[in-house]
Amino acid sequence: MSTASAADANVKVQLPDGTIAEHPSDTTSLDIAKGISEGLARGVIAAEIDGKIVDAVRPLSDFAEGDTPVALKLLTSRDSDSLDVLRHSSAHVMAQAVMRLYEGVSLAFGPTTDGGFYYDFDIPETISEEDFPKIEAEIKKIIKAKEPFERQVLDRDEARKLCADLNQDLKVEHIDTGLSEQATVSFYRQGEFVDLCRGPHIPDTGKIKAIKLMSVAGSHWKGDVSGRPLQRLYGTAFFDKKELKAYLERLEEAKRRDHRVLGKQHGLFAINPEVGSGLALWLPKGARVRVTLEDFLRKELLSRGYDPVYSPHIGRVELYETSGHFPYYRDSQFAPLFGSEVGGLLDAWSTRLEKGELDQDGEDKLMAAVEVLGVELPGYKPSASTEDKQRVLHDWQKENERYLLKPMNCPHHCHIFKAQQRSYRQLPLRLFEFGTVYRHEQTGELNGLLRVRGLTQDDAHIFCTADQVEEEFRATINLTKFVLESVGLNNYRVQLSLRDPDSSKYVGSEENWDNAEGALRGVLQDSGLDFNEEPGEAAFYGPKADFMVSDCIGRSWQLGTVQLDYNLPDRFKLEYNGSDNQAHRPVMIHRAPFGSLERFTGMLIEHFAGAFPMWLSPEQVRVCPLSDKSIEYAVQVGKQLSDEGIKVTVDTSGGKVQAKIRNAQLDLVNYMAVVGPKEAESGALALRDRIDGDLGSMPVAQAVAKLKKEIEERTVRQVYQGSGEAAPAIEGDAKGNEY
Repeated sequence: MSTASAADANVKVQLPDGTIAEHPSDTTSLDIAKGISEGLARGVIAAEIDGKIVDAVRPLSDFAEGDTPVALKLLTSRDSDSLDVLRHSSAHVMAQAVMRLYEGVSLAFGPTTDGGFYYDFDIPETISEEDFPKIEAEIKKIIKAKEPFERQVLDRDEARKLCADLNQDLKVEHIDTGLSEQATVSFYRQGEFVDLCRGPHIPDTGKIKAIKLMSVAGSHWKGDVSGRPLQRLYGTAFFDKKELKAYLERLEEAKRRDHRVLGKQHGLFAINPEVGSGLALWLPKGARVRVTLEDFLRKELLSRGYDPVYSPHIGRVELYETSGHFPYYRDSQFAPLFGSEVGGLLDAWSTRLEKGELDQDGEDKLMAAVEVLGVELPGYKPSASTEDKQRVLHDWQKENERYLLKPMNCPHHCHIFKAQQRSYRQLPLRLFEFGTVYRHEQTGELNGLLRVRGLTQDDAHIFCTADQVEEEFRATINLTKFVLESVGLNNYRVQLSLRDPDSSKYVGSEENWDNAEGALRGVLQDSGLDFNEEPGEAAFYGPKADFMVSDCIGRSWQLGTVQLDYNLPDRFKLEYNGSDNQAHRPVMIHRAPFGSLERFTGMLIEHFAGAFPMWLSPEQVRVCPLSDKSIEYAVQVGKQLSDEGIKVTVDTSGGKVQAKIRNAQLDLVNYMAVVGPKEAESGALALRDRIDGDLGSMPVAQAVAKLKKEIEERTVRQVYQGSGEAAPAIEGDAKGNEY
């Protein structure tokens, strides 16, 4: 709220057109909008002040600093940031409706998501989708009332008392722990509903024009599975009903494109719990798609001066301690491998010490166990500090070798660089590998090929001089663009992930970070690519550029990535001999246009609804003989096509040719080659396109030339709008020709 001193002075406001005017200190952004036009005021959702999204009804004096004008931008439904504000407010409205309908509701949190919002509740009664109509009916009442969102700021003690009086014990706990360093906190009220919240919010509930509850699921307090179980209610909201309808239609289309369903239906991949959750089995058809992608990229990389390398699937734990990945990311890595049961025992011992979970009795039992196993731990004293105890355990483990399933390829590639003496004349050195790595993802996060525990990265690491960074980064950006556009993914933007200047998690000098971020920003500006900057999203070792790709139904996927790294070369003490005959540290660039072959393929399955373009298709042509009498010629045609590098099968099953064509179309085969006595006599085939239907009879050589041209040009002719698109009629084409 405005301070007393601020109340006596006017506030200067600068609009986007540069106009500066003075207004009373209690003026709000909404007041400014009313001064321009009533129509604009009705459309205002929030405001952007000095780059920060805020409530449109907050006094502008809250943001004034001396005589510096407040930079104001009014946000309406046309601004992308407004939708997030609307959905945040919708989460509050949904929570208000739930509290009206159920007794004993304890509120957790209600953030927005990419597609909407959710709110976590502790409710004695279980909510199901059958309850959605009555909750939505209550939501409509709240919207109709046009309840204003009112902000209130309290000091921590007052805030704690308010939450306690409201019987909101989860909010009390959050104030005591999560907000312990904040002197004041803010609340928002609409009607009788009060919630601890930073905001911002819409002016009133009437701004919500289209809202729908989507699903309900289980969750836990602050995401801790050992914490208090909660119920999570998901919803979505839009500024008009047409947008909501379009969104729901996209969701239905996404269900039809589910790569897990299509993968099973078309024999692309399988995931069997007996093999292991999150460990994909590539079936022959899926493997053909993967091999095609690998061959395509391998050929391109070799032509661009990359060198292939291979590295083992495991490595000593010390390798990842040097890189900084272990034990900091231990929860997402598989447990270390040891040569004896003692190793596992000591590793668990060390972990329990680190977490403070080991009492004296437990420690005594562990000491007795290792003595029975004949292990000596010189220097281990129960009276020593936790750090000293861990050091003794760690020294034993180092001497007796611990291994990890490889969680990333970078440390291995650093040692490949280090394996030979390097000169500046050899740089940039570009190493690539289709390297399989292993991550212990949580069971609930696994999702077909999109989230797995064993993944193959199209990984490459470029070692270069500081002067070469900009050009190499430009080349990797161009490579990623080329790869995406080759599979028809032309709608993308780049997210430039930068460090948060106020965070201490980043390694490396300020100068290196400034140089790296400046180089990446300059390349992206010169490239003309659509990009946005995201402070705080950089890797701990350097800034990165992530390609955010939109598929044919508008979903965004994070695929290719390029990362700059000054950290690993330093940690591994990598050196090259410079032109001054002195040792210098190289700069490292990580890049992966696919990201991982699993995720990339899973995304393509959904993007194309299983109907791959010709060059990627696992079955490009199916030869369909008219009858058993033509099987011999069909096999001969199949061999001719196969010899030309075309992926072909021959349907030797019985039955009518119409059924064979129908099956081929349902299997999403690109072309059908129908052959009978007439074709055998003339050395021809009748070619049929899955999309365009009958293309007529032609010599085999002509058909081969046509098919190879489409493959070589990597043509992407059509993105399907459904996983079971209507196929051309098979009883006869437009010319009346029948099979």
